[in-house]
Amino acid sequence: MFEPAAAPGSGSHHGSAAPETIAMGGSVTPLRRHPDWIKSRLPSGENYHDLKGLLRGLNLNTVCEEAHCPNIGECWDQRTATIMILGDTCTRACGFCAVKTGRPTWFDDDEPRRVAEAVGVMRLEHVVVTSVARDDLPDGGSRIFAETILAMRETSPGMGIEVLIPDFDGSDDRLRTVMEARPDILNHNLETVKRLQKPVRKRARWDRSLYVLRRAKEMSHEIGYPAHTKSSLMVGLGEERAELREAFEALREVDVDILTIGQYLRPSEKHLPLERYYHPDEFAEMKVEALALGFKHVESAPLVRSSYHARDQVPGAELRSLRRAATIDAQGRVVPAAS
Repeated sequence: MFEPAAAPGSGSHHGSAAPETIAMGGSVTPLRRHPDWIKSRLPSGENYHDLKGLLRGLNLNTVCEEAHCPNIGECWDQRTATIMILGDTCTRACGFCAVKTGRPTWFDDDEPRRVAEAVGVMRLEHVVVTSVARDDLPDGGSRIFAETILAMRETSPGMGIEVLIPDFDGSDDRLRTVMEARPDILNHNLETVKRLQKPVRKRARWDRSLYVLRRAKEMSHEIGYPAHTKSSLMVGLGEERAELREAFEALREVDVDILTIGQYLRPSEKHLPLERYYHPDEFAEMKVEALALGFKHVESAPLVRSSYHARDQVPGAELRSLRRAATIDAQGRVVPAAS
């Protein structure tokens, strides 16, 4: 296994003692310079500005902006974005997340129509819709998720739909509301290893998240519209590799199909400290390890985020990718693009 040298003053976290974090009562440690392999593309270009104007015109939020995603330049230039519904204020204050927290006051029943209109104009093959946690709402926001899926089915019937949901407090009724709208992918993030759940994910629970993922798969089969399930993990918060293996296995035990693994990057000094950077070689090793457990698709790299390359993670994505790159010859035959 590749073992990069620890950053000055960071210490080693491969012993038995758990690392101290802000949430565990530790002190604020300064932000540090990223290693050379952590490089993201600056937002620019015509597609980026077109997409930004479209989303602003329809009064829509994106997690790309709210969570300070490092891939916003690449994704928006490809005209892909992750729409964030139910406002921009989360009722939970997770230790890793840049989305603002507080008491939400925003709610708009017309939002599903506006989201469907936006993705229709964008002519997407695959869309990801997520939300802030809305523990203040009686249904946790599940109805708006369902109505958004149904509205997008009407305007973009051939488009793949992925929803990245909160845990809905483990409510079967709320989850079923979403599943009965028939998303193609149900995504719920475990985020970190079992030991670090409490400091990293406020109000969330390891067992509850695994329950949501298991029930989502079961419900999809009961409904007769089998959906793929997906989850994501961050690394660099002080977890051990054995704990990551435990998380991989736990996700496979509830039949999760798709896994994404990325490097935690501290949004500010108020957030949990970054304990160490993983080298790209380690991400490659984790991908091999996870695929061997039976995941259908694994994205594992420093800048991978839950929605990164989402359209390429669903079954049939390789064929669709070839079609996008293909041309038609004089006889009307599909000719793959030259490699």
